[in-house]
Amino acid sequence: MEKTKWNVDPAHTSIGFRAKYLMLTNVRGNFGNYEVEVETDGDDFILGSFGFKAETNSISTGNAQRDGHLKSKDFFDVSNFPLIEFKGNVLNKTQTGTVYELNGELTIHGVSKSVKLVVEHDGVAKDPYGNIMAGFNIQGTISRKEFGLTWNSATETGGVLVSDEIKITCDIQLKKMA
Repeated sequence: MEKTKWNVDPAHTSIGFRAKYLMLTNVRGNFGNYEVEVETDGDDFILGSFGFKAETNSISTGNAQRDGHLKSKDFFDVSNFPLIEFKGNVLNKTQTGTVYELNGELTIHGVSKSVKLVVEHDGVAKDPYGNIMAGFNIQGTISRKEFGLTWNSATETGGVLVSDEIKITCDIQLKKMA
């Protein structure tokens, strides 16, 4: 079967995350500079390979001081670890029709771990310009400590400033390449 390449549509894609601050509220962020590589057998995403790279220096939480701290050696250490990378190649159908499990390897801060992400395939449609587009919502949870991101600070009440658990939240639109 012929291979099909899909490119990301950055105008309709967001690569985000959220973490608990003081264990009370969610702090949301995203990466502004990233690449998504998808190659399928024909139009079947089940038989595909999936790649992702994000520039750690492009992190944004809407607060310049916090972003600076996240870029420092306490967290991403962007000068030594400029990329977050994911390589996935097994998309397994779950019991519901459009929900899949994507298995792959995530590398953050120089540490690689196997992860499972939940992928909801929102469908395929033709845009007003005649392009074939495919939409996906991707969710997952990781432990930042497992990737060497261990900085934290205790609070007066015995809690911590930043949660270990990080929620991955991505909305991705792909364009089928001719």
